[in-house]
Amino acid sequence: MSEENKDFGDKAEESVNEFSEGAKKTANEFTAGAKEAFSGGPGGENKKVLAGILAILLGSLGVHKFILGYQKEGFILLGISIAAWVLSCLAIGLLFIWIPSVIGLIEGIIYLTKSDEEFYNTYQVGRKPWF
Repeated sequence: MSEENKDFGDKAEESVNEFSEGAKKTANEFTAGAKEAFSGGPGGENKKVLAGILAILLGSLGVHKFILGYQKEGFILLGISIAAWVLSCLAIGLLFIWIPSVIGLIEGIIYLTKSDEEFYNTYQVGRKPWF
């Protein structure tokens, strides 16, 4: 009986080791997937969804440009919006109030319809500032 118990113990230890290795591999794969999902994809800096939603909602203020690191373009949109609101008292600003909003809407739709890789390569690696 002692020999059978030893064989059983060896097989049990082997099964535990196999299970442990499989669990470690699965945990590592899960951790890597979670890190990629929360960091936003390749390079850990993909901001496609955030930039797209902000472009649609707050596009006239240029918030999406600031998120992507385009400060000059963000200030241009913000400046046009402020100038249009100030000039709306003279009625001429009413012609320009809608322009930054339309730009933001178009850019938001473009951002959200691109694949993650294409967005990352175009706007974050390639640094394409407009459309």
